[in-house]
Amino acid sequence: MAARKDKSIEETFQELEQIIKDLEAGENSLEDSFKKYEAGMKLIKSCNDKIEKVEKQILVLEEGGEERGV
Repeated sequence: MAARKDKSIEETFQELEQIIKDLEAGENSLEDSFKKYEAGMKLIKSCNDKIEKVEKQILVLEEGGEERGV
């Protein structure tokens, strides 16, 4: 089984923007709207997870710089 490549934050935001446009258009059935909403919520969670990971990496780098007096 091939490993799935994670989307970048930018790609995730682009996909989320398209979902929002589709939902705002109001041309979907209730079922399709719910599926798009659910997919959008998963994308938001993915973005939050990625941002938290980057924030943790920044904190580690900042702590390392303080120890060396940088």
